[in-house]
Amino acid sequence: MDEIPAEFHDLFEKRTFAHVSTLLPDGSPQVTPVWVDYDETAGDLLVNTARGRRKEKNLRSDSRVAVSMTDPDDGYRFLAVRGEATLTTDGAVAHINELASRYMGVDEYPHLGEEDGERVIVRIAPDSVAHS
Repeated sequence: MDEIPAEFHDLFEKRTFAHVSTLLPDGSPQVTPVWVDYDETAGDLLVNTARGRRKEKNLRSDSRVAVSMTDPDDGYRFLAVRGEATLTTDGAVAHINELASRYMGVDEYPHLGEEDGERVIVRIAPDSVAHS
């Protein structure tokens, strides 16, 4: 497992958008812009989604994932991660509320009642990390 360098941890305190690439059933890539978080204790990237969304379905079939993000304050500073994802619903609602606080400035994610499926945390363990 590779690690996210400490000098890039600030990306997870900003409104940094990441692009998550998963694999469709036919093997072709599918990319989605997402809010992103970091579990410093475990060293994992965290993404929150709803059960039944395309990326969640893809990851249930094939856990390989790639993520890239660009510093919103410096377009030439980036972090790219490849790894394996695990999915859990444990703590997913609290997590989406934390992300909504950072990205939207609200206490609760406003679309919870509108979602088709329950919330899911995608936990990405980095196998490879690149940065500049």
